[in-house]
Parts: sequence; structure tokens; C-alpha cells
Amino acid sequence: MNADHSDKLLTIGQFAKLHGINKKTLMWYDEIRLFRPAVINPENGYRYYSYHQSPVLETILLLRELDVSIEEIQSFMENRSAASLKLLLDEKIEDLDQRLLHLQALRKTVAGYQQGMAALLTMDLSKISIIEKEERCLATVDVNKNTSFEQEVELITAQTAKYQLGRLHDASYGSMLSVSSLKEGRFDDYCKLFIEIPFLAQKDDFHIQPAGTYLRAFHKGSWDGIPKRYQEILEYAEKHRIVLSGFSYEKGINEMVIDRIEDYIVQIEIPILREG
Repeated sequence: MNADHSDKLLTIGQFAKLHGINKKTLMWYDEIRLFRPAVINPENGYRYYSYHQSPVLETILLLRELDVSIEEIQSFMENRSAASLKLLLDEKIEDLDQRLLHLQALRKTVAGYQQGMAALLTMDLSKISIIEKEERCLATVDVNKNTSFEQEVELITAQTAKYQLGRLHDASYGSMLSVSSLKEGRFDDYCKLFIEIPFLAQKDDFHIQPAGTYLRAFHKGSWDGIPKRYQEILEYAEKHRIVLSGFSYEKGINEMVIDRIEDYIVQIEIPILREG
């Protein structure tokens, strides 16, 4: 603003419009003595603001956008200084970093759901295919035949809390079955449950699902039919001289759009050690 006009007073409507807020917000700030007008007309009670007050109001609006409480802002305004503002902003930058990590993780998860729904519209569920996959970090918990469903829920809940995922939809979940168990016909010998961690700063203490070539298949229906699907997978691998290794990674891909177990689709992916 031109210095020649910077000392002129603005009406509450003009000042609110200048800062992109409702004038009722300014009236409330005045009532709680957080931000007072430069002048109040004694005859009609109209509030007027100086342009020089703009930086103070913008500071308040910034802090509100950062979810700083009114009480905290009032305390800051009473003892306003560079040191106190830096301390407040240090805390909020840390909060923003955490929120950004969460949003990045959420976007990755949502993109996975989006791709899954797109694939559901065109995929041939009977087909067994060869695909390439990127490396993934999985948090795992050990299970066995004696692990009850209630225990599995408790284990997954604990891992979800440990990695601050917040909600079940913040990550992909599934189960793991060793290839050695498959080859021995132990198709119900699940050894781990996994949670795919969407965004990590480090990979310590995680199971790494390796990048590389995978055999991918699908099973539709109840879990009782999965052993038969594994037999078909092993027959396919033998016919095409494919050597499987590591673990089979299973996860449901359509829970969000079905009501019946008969419509449930499990995606099965197994690393290929070599072909031919």
C-alpha cells in the first residue's frame, strides 16, 4: 500500500475484505479482546482499523490456520516476541510435517485402491500372469494355525497403533504363506500377517517384499477354495518351468465394494526365482 495512504482508517468491512475474512470474525476478536480496532466511534460504535494493524491480524490468522487455540494465541499476544513466536512455530512445523507424511501415505493408499478398482473392471480372474513389482516395506506379526481370529485382530491393532496409521484404510493388509509350505501342500499354514507401510523414512525392523518378477493370480469366493487355486498355481509354475521363492503374499482387493463372501477377491503374488 502507498505510504501516503497507509495511515488512513478502514471500516470493519473494508479491513475484513482486505484479509479475506468475515467481519463477524473481527467483531468476535474484539469481544474476546484478542484483536481490537484502532478506533471505535463513540457515537455509533462503528469499528475502524489501521493498515498498520494488518501484520498482527495476519499473525493471528496464520496461527488459527495452524490450529493454535484461541487461548494459546491470547497468551502469545500478551507476551509477543520473536522468541515466543519461534517456539510456537517450531511446534507447528513438526505437526505439519507429520500431517504431510500422513497425507502422502493416504494418497499412496488411495491410489492403490483406485488402481485396484480400475483393474477389477477389466481383469480376467482365471488368468495367471507374470508381473513386475517394486520393493515394499511390510510390518509383520507372526501367526500360526492356533492363532485365533480375536488374537489376529489384537496383533493388527497393535501394529496399526505402533506405526501411527490411525485407521485401517491408511494401509494395505494381508497374509503370508511360505513357498516351502505350498510345495508341501500345507495351504493353510499361514505364518505372518502384514501391513504395508505406505511411507517410511527408514526400513529398520521391517520385512522387505523384494522388487522383481512375480507370479500373480486371483481367487474369488470363500477362503475354502484357496487351496484349489494354489494347486492350479503350482501346476502352472511346473508347466512353465517357473521356480517360486520366499512367500506368497495374499490380500483382499475388493472389500470396499462387496457385501457377500462369495464376491470376495483375493490377490495372490509370489516371487519368481527363475523361469525356464
